[in-house]
Amino acid sequence: MNYILHLLIMIGIYLVLSYGLNLVVGFGGLLSLCYAVFYGIGAYASTLLMVKVGISFIPAVLLGIVIAAIFAFLIGVPALRFRGDSFVLVTLGIQMIVFTILYNWVDLTRGPYGIPGIPRPVVAGYEITSLYEYLILVGVILLFSLSVLFILYNAPFGLALKALRDDEMAAEGLGKSPVHMFLYAFVISAVFASTAGSLYAAYVTYIDPTSFTLDESIFLLAILLVGGAGNRIGPFVGTVFMILLPEALRFLGLPDTVAPNVRQMIYGLTLIVLMFLRPQGLAGEYRVK
Repeated sequence: MNYILHLLIMIGIYLVLSYGLNLVVGFGGLLSLCYAVFYGIGAYASTLLMVKVGISFIPAVLLGIVIAAIFAFLIGVPALRFRGDSFVLVTLGIQMIVFTILYNWVDLTRGPYGIPGIPRPVVAGYEITSLYEYLILVGVILLFSLSVLFILYNAPFGLALKALRDDEMAAEGLGKSPVHMFLYAFVISAVFASTAGSLYAAYVTYIDPTSFTLDESIFLLAILLVGGAGNRIGPFVGTVFMILLPEALRFLGLPDTVAPNVRQMIYGLTLIVLMFLRPQGLAGEYRVK
């Protein structure tokens, strides 16, 4: 039962991540390879505030959100002036720079040693210790996040992003500023990534830079490519598929010496076949270019 609860918690955290990224990738049409940066900033900011400053969970999460939003704004202003491959390369550079800082700034982040002993969340004076309780916390934050994002998806803001995605010149001719609109989406997505990072850190009670690498950014992008981007269903389908498929492959009964590599091969082959048969994703309405 604990195993199932763990999977549900991780699915909930990744749903917050994927739906936030959907705003940039699915609605904005921008391929970002630095989403794990904001995931990591939220995790490290809330952790350091709780461990070193003594701030409680909720204020630490909110301050982490502010820090991630400011950072997203500062890097988004220059980065979002690029398009296509240039934007991908810029976000790749951002991902590598921030990971290097997290890994080498040992005095602050403890670098490769990580930060152990992260306090359990305390909400309204009640300490959350069991998996059931943490699942409820993740569920509440997920429902709030989805409520906000679904409003944005259907609001003029979301429609304007779609218009810019489909024909930037035409949308700009109607008075929509691409840089401003994409910057808003970039910052908003960072807010949800930071929230998920705080949830993850408090759940596992230990973080190090290896949880927020380029591989993680690619994995988050793959969730949208597999599930489908630009709608409400795709991120959910992609998250469940990408989280549960590796777990299902554990039950193949392969020898321990070869099981990890064979599972990775099957995992990769499944994704390749899926991209050939359904390039817009399992439930997508937009094919990311």
